[in-house]
Amino acid sequence: MAAQLDEAGLRQLVEYLKNSLSGHDRNKQKEAELMLLKARESPTFVDYLRYIFSDPQLGESLNLNPGTTFLVRYAAAIQLKNHIKAHYKSIPQDKLLEVKSSTLSMLQDQNAQLRTFAGTIITEIVQQGGLLQWPEVLVELINLVENQAGSVPRETQEGAMSALAKVCEDNRKLLDKDFQGQKPMQVIIPKMLDFANHPISQVRVFALGTLKTFIPQKSQVLMNSLNEYLSKVFERASDEDTQVRRIVCQSLVQLVESKPEALAPNMDGLVNYILAQQQQSVDADLALDAAEFWLSVGEQEQLQGSMRPYLQRIIPVLLAGMVYGEEDVFRLEGDEADADQEDRPEDIKPQFAERKEGRGATHEKEAGDGTNGVSNGSEKPPKIDLSDGEIEESDEDDDDYENDPENAWSLRKCSAAALDVFAVNYHDSVFNIILPYLKDNLSHQLWPKREAAVLALGAIAEGCMDVVSPHLPELVPFLISLLHDDEPVVRQITCWCLARYSEWAAQLSSPADKQKYFEPMMEGLLQRMLDKNKKVQEAGASSFASLEEKAGEKLKPYVEPILRQFTKCFQLYKDKNMYILYDCLQTLADSVGADMATPPLVELLMPVLTQRWNKIADDSREMFPLLGCLGYVAISYGKTFTQFASPIFNRCIKLIFSNLQQHMNFMAGQAVDQPDKDFIVSALDLLSAIIQAVPPTDSANLASSSDPPFFELLSFTMEDPTPDVRQSSYALLGDCAIALFSSLDPYFEKLFPILIRQIDLDLIPSDEIEADPAFNVLINVCWSAGEIGARTSPEKLRPFVQPLFQQLLTVVSNEGVPDAAAENAALTIGRLGIQCPDVLAPHLNEYASRFLESMAQISPSSEKASAFLGFNNVIERNPAAMESCLIDYLTAVAAFPRTDGGEDAQLYAQTRESFGRVAQGFKGIIGPERFSGEVLGRLSMPTQTKLREAYGL
Repeated sequence: MAAQLDEAGLRQLVEYLKNSLSGHDRNKQKEAELMLLKARESPTFVDYLRYIFSDPQLGESLNLNPGTTFLVRYAAAIQLKNHIKAHYKSIPQDKLLEVKSSTLSMLQDQNAQLRTFAGTIITEIVQQGGLLQWPEVLVELINLVENQAGSVPRETQEGAMSALAKVCEDNRKLLDKDFQGQKPMQVIIPKMLDFANHPISQVRVFALGTLKTFIPQKSQVLMNSLNEYLSKVFERASDEDTQVRRIVCQSLVQLVESKPEALAPNMDGLVNYILAQQQQSVDADLALDAAEFWLSVGEQEQLQGSMRPYLQRIIPVLLAGMVYGEEDVFRLEGDEADADQEDRPEDIKPQFAERKEGRGATHEKEAGDGTNGVSNGSEKPPKIDLSDGEIEESDEDDDDYENDPENAWSLRKCSAAALDVFAVNYHDSVFNIILPYLKDNLSHQLWPKREAAVLALGAIAEGCMDVVSPHLPELVPFLISLLHDDEPVVRQITCWCLARYSEWAAQLSSPADKQKYFEPMMEGLLQRMLDKNKKVQEAGASSFASLEEKAGEKLKPYVEPILRQFTKCFQLYKDKNMYILYDCLQTLADSVGADMATPPLVELLMPVLTQRWNKIADDSREMFPLLGCLGYVAISYGKTFTQFASPIFNRCIKLIFSNLQQHMNFMAGQAVDQPDKDFIVSALDLLSAIIQAVPPTDSANLASSSDPPFFELLSFTMEDPTPDVRQSSYALLGDCAIALFSSLDPYFEKLFPILIRQIDLDLIPSDEIEADPAFNVLINVCWSAGEIGARTSPEKLRPFVQPLFQQLLTVVSNEGVPDAAAENAALTIGRLGIQCPDVLAPHLNEYASRFLESMAQISPSSEKASAFLGFNNVIERNPAAMESCLIDYLTAVAAFPRTDGGEDAQLYAQTRESFGRVAQGFKGIIGPERFSGEVLGRLSMPTQTKLREAYGL
């Protein structure tokens, strides 16, 4: 033991480290975490961690068994890595040098996991300090791998290569920067190319894997060596090690995505190679890596032409890859009738609060829901989920769920997704190839062949709809018959396949065709929702939800039988399928609206839904989909929901309050779990729905009777550190402004300064992935500011207009801001002119042009009408500021609707009146003749005509 370390303190720290990774005793684990947090304050903490991690004799000196020894050393490594990450600058240089030396020596440890974690620590040191603080690390690692003296053990070479790969992967951009006239990449790339032929296969794997990670950033150093890199990849294509060939396939996929033109000349050889690897029955992972090549190739437009000649060879291999293998057949065959069995928690897909888009402006060119929220992207390939009938992006990484064979990404799913992509690209060419296969296999005696044929038919639905449609009058009844197949797996995939063609059935116009195809399809899926097999229930429910989305309002005649089936499902389903049932119900509510609100249907549904509501505990993750579903039901019911609103409203308040309390206790260091903010998000969203649905008097009563006070609670969530919570908070705030402003008004001075502070672009992280939720917050903040500003008295609003305007101006002036945020900010600036035009008038020339640009993109709405009303008020106080954008203004005047505006007829009339007043005012200032010639003459004839007819210009 090192002389400077106290043995008692060492043993105590070892005990804490052991308990920190033990999941058996939560209290011990929490205590250990707190003690380790306190131990960080000691100047010798790094010394102890370094010693524990790097001493291979630790177990002998402390009489620990091998399992405990590993656990403790691993925990020390984690603590050391995290300490370096959080406190790198405060670690003395001499201690840092000892850590560097010990970590390099750990690359020789007998345990592969500890060697790997040594690489992680090395990477963290480089990341925190930069290469200039440890320039020799790359050379030392390279020398160990090269082993020129022949004295480095194989394990050390592998450990050094693993560490070198980690450093490279985590510092890709850093390695491509100039350091004293040279880029580290200029050293790394040649060495990695050499190591691609290393005698140790694991080194070859790491070398090729590292080069693969460099491809997306298109480093000029690598691009200059691209021919040599391709040569190395092709050399290793026949490597005896399967892992190397897997990396070769993955590298080819990466090249297809980043440099497709580099592979185009070699396409014939690549097709042969990939087909050979995919048909490797020995290694399923290698076959999957190969199959992903087709998925990537199919998404590259510039390679589509060169792939067409190979379709006759590729498509049959994809079809073969879609048939269940022997192990899967054994696992799935004769799947039991398990509808009465309770679900295991690990079988349930992790649930999260539904992510909402931003509120506010709708686009002129893309009128729809118009929320323009920022979507979340994913780098994973599209996964074909055969249990819920969707080909979709998946970004959930729950290990228990993903490791289930039914949910894991597989050769079968990848092949189906690739077939889908090829069908989209080549349409009838793909259908003509698989048509004989479908004829031979849709009625095959062996269920795996039958099932795969149904999967293939569903996979081509999007791309081949035009050529498949003439066959659907024959195929759909046949598929409906397969809903009664003896094998549950066939019934399951048939539900999914029918969902893929449900749009065809939903669009049938003649009553006879509806009766012959759409109604049997709907009834068949509803029947499968009550199948005796839970997986078939799941597929039936998910597929029916898909049909609901395609059919929309066309489901109105069938609401009663659908709800009757849903109520039976509520009584039968176990926990897992209940989540999908909520989706079915909310999709129905969204599709048919108030048709669900008739008294008989309310009496049919609400007892079973209320029963489930009363059963679910406050901390159950089932709360997320249940709260979301109730929100859709509330909007659908409208004022009918009032009779159910009070207990639901109050429970949402309770959920929010208890979660906020838990957060404060957690931040104070109390022994409580970190709260899940999704409970707050879901509860806030349901409160928004209730306030929109029930009459204003009732919603005001709900808010006034809240305990704790509703708007006091909302003020806390408006400043919550979690973006999703703030996004939902400002959506709720805006809804309150619309529905119960008199209740909100007394809290104006408390809430509005909080709101203004949120309109700060400095609050939005620069990282693109993290920026998405923060921008959605900004979208809703700008929208809710407009809703409040348009209704607040001038006396109350005036002190806040100037700071609010300055913040909004930064939003509309920043080209990096999403359109939805800029448009909502412009709308709000306009609406501030309703109450306080004199405050904005001196600034009109600062925002007029941006305002008009944004308005040109927004569809007609009450918000747009009120924004123009306020804008016109400001113009009347400073018309000279409009000189540079008068033509744009008159174009906007001409484009404003001449209709009555429906429910907003009075507002539209006021806005048109103000347009006429301002336009006539400009005519008077400029002079009739000059106005007609020099101003109107610059407009198109249709625009001039509209102005003359509507405003007498």
